[in-house]
Amino acid sequence: MLRRLLAVLLSVVLVGLVAPPAGADTLDDLAKRQAAAEKRKAAADDTIESLEHDLEDTDQEMADAYVRLTKVRADLDVAQAALDVAEAELTSAETAAKKLADRLADAQSEEAALVTKIEEQVELNRSTKSSIAELARRAYRGEGAPDSMSLVVGAESATDFVNRFSLSQTALRVQTNTLTDLQESEATARNSQVRLEAVRETVADLKTEADAAVVVAEKARATASSKRAAVADLLSKEKADLAVIEKRKQAQLDAKDKAEQASSALANDIQDIIGLTKKEKDRIRKEKAAARKKAEEEARKKAEKDKADGKPSTPSPPTSDPKPPAGKGFFAYPTKVPHITSSYGYRLHPVLGYVRLHAGTDFRAYCGTPIYAAAAGKVVWAQYRGGFGNQVLINHGEVGGRNLMSSYNHFSRFAVSSGERVSKGQIVGYSGNTGTSTACHLHFEVYVDGQTVDPMSML
Repeated sequence: MLRRLLAVLLSVVLVGLVAPPAGADTLDDLAKRQAAAEKRKAAADDTIESLEHDLEDTDQEMADAYVRLTKVRADLDVAQAALDVAEAELTSAETAAKKLADRLADAQSEEAALVTKIEEQVELNRSTKSSIAELARRAYRGEGAPDSMSLVVGAESATDFVNRFSLSQTALRVQTNTLTDLQESEATARNSQVRLEAVRETVADLKTEADAAVVVAEKARATASSKRAAVADLLSKEKADLAVIEKRKQAQLDAKDKAEQASSALANDIQDIIGLTKKEKDRIRKEKAAARKKAEEEARKKAEKDKADGKPSTPSPPTSDPKPPAGKGFFAYPTKVPHITSSYGYRLHPVLGYVRLHAGTDFRAYCGTPIYAAAAGKVVWAQYRGGFGNQVLINHGEVGGRNLMSSYNHFSRFAVSSGERVSKGQIVGYSGNTGTSTACHLHFEVYVDGQTVDPMSML
């Protein structure tokens, strides 16, 4: 019965129900925190593909480091929460082991004290029994207390009689007390022996439970050590990725300038093709600059709100882009199975914090996927264009009094040539990863008078 009771008590202690210090997090609190961290990690994993597209115009080494960093930090969040749980379980296990060790030490001390007490009682009983035996022998030889007649006859005077009687009474009391002491001592010895047997059983049970507690504590200590190592490893990886990002910052800023120059050059080339005057170009540029400034501010505020809400940054389309000359449905989708991975709009760069325009719509298109003309027109060129990679630009002519063009970027190879007329739905090339792309996909852009607009407004 005692063994079962101790086992139940130990199991309660070892599952972490040792009373925590005032204000400390309980294991239940820490477990909930760990579950929340795992949910955040799952959410971060879901945004990796979007993040990769957000970093499309980013230096490749920096983009890879930032994606790794995002994963590492999500893992670190979970690992730290797991470490907190492991440390709490270790503390609980060590506390339980310490309590059992203290109880065992107390029981062993009591056992030792009882053994000493019993030994002393045994010695006392032996001595008492020896005294009683001696009294018995003296009585047998007639050396004990005299009877009444001998006291009277042997007394020389009344005083001598009184003295002899007093001595005999004292001797009798000594004999009686000695017998009483022996009885009490033997009873105490028997009780002490029973208590000793109970304490020895308790000691044996506590040794078993204490050994189990030590095993649990050692396992908790090993788990905590493993969790600490995991956290340290992730912190090391985080530091390495941050170093790469810091190292590649200037390269990214240079790449940003080149991308903006390439975009401006493309817009200028298109405007030259459609014959816009310098005055018209200047007006369009001013309108675009004003729209960009407003959109950048809106995108910055949205990105900050998304971050505060713990959401991934999403594009914020400008509200004052040039109005498309055609409505919804003018263009067909450029892929057979359209799946948008990144939308048109302004967004905050996740690494460097500047706002830039993602000037088209990205479609998932695995390497070598056929890409189709969104509308009929003439191929202006099929050539490599800086960050755009292999690009096909199609002029769809004037629609609603404004020139309309579309481009298909990052091709692995072309299916058309410059100057060729194409029909709606004709294959113009195959998806790839050329230019500043980070993975095979289609980057689709639409231009009104040489300025980009949201392709989805006409798809």
